[in-house]
Amino acid sequence: MSESNSSYHHPVMLKECIDGLNIKPGGIYVDLTFGGGGHSKVILEKLNGGHLYAFDQDQDAKANAEKIESSSFTFIEGNFRHLKRYLKMYGVKVVDGILGDLGISSHQIDAASRGFSTRFDAELDMRMDQSASKTARQVINEYSEEDLHRILGMYGEVRNARTLAKAIVATRINQEIKTIEDLKRILSKYAKRGKENRYYAQVFQAIRIEVNDELKALEEMLEQSSEMLAKDGRLVIMSYHSLEDRLVKNYIMKGKITGEVEKDFYGNVIKPLEAVTRKPVTASEEELNTNNRARSAKLRIAKKI
Repeated sequence: MSESNSSYHHPVMLKECIDGLNIKPGGIYVDLTFGGGGHSKVILEKLNGGHLYAFDQDQDAKANAEKIESSSFTFIEGNFRHLKRYLKMYGVKVVDGILGDLGISSHQIDAASRGFSTRFDAELDMRMDQSASKTARQVINEYSEEDLHRILGMYGEVRNARTLAKAIVATRINQEIKTIEDLKRILSKYAKRGKENRYYAQVFQAIRIEVNDELKALEEMLEQSSEMLAKDGRLVIMSYHSLEDRLVKNYIMKGKITGEVEKDFYGNVIKPLEAVTRKPVTASEEELNTNNRARSAKLRIAKKI
């Protein structure tokens, strides 16, 4: 890959993420979302006798990982929802810190052929794992009107989700919706004037989450994270939309993804983690000026009790 890793993906709140991990040189750490390796490289610089395991299901990320020559580094080509299983394969029972920079990398957005961005025309794809079978084209052309309505409303918070689902189903009767432009032609009729890009982004987010089963994968990972962390081990998660952030917040604050509270005999809340920062950390003004992606980022840090 000819592009540099900084152009591959410019990590948001890099310093804050690394500080949140509270790295011990001899500790064991996990980077759930390797991408261009921005976070991993900084973690490795701080290790002396420790080890870093990095996950990514994207084949392009694997090519970046192959450039790292360090005996303290292991790349795992897989979805972080299998955190515990993969670490167990390497004989790892507990770790000192887990970092996740959720969502989509700049590289994935900028690679036109991947079909993540509304800026280019390409086949509707949106797979983070390019060997996976489900694509955006399949979701758009094969899902029932009811399922499309549910996905658009839940994952994209699209205000006219029912109307849009009906329009998609009506259009595909005559002709398959194959490309981004095919889909945008439908969306343009239902977007508020002047707010088209925001509308497109909401719809694309909804489809992408469905294609990659992102929220379920996040839930499964969070539930395993507390089990895998050593006492005082850190969980550092950065999310980019309210659906992800709500799951992370609920798990840290209540010990349950759903936000329900479980109490012991004495009325104390049973939860494995404790928030290190009361509120989510957001990007500085300086960073916002140079990295637009930082605008929606929320960083939550917790430690194992």
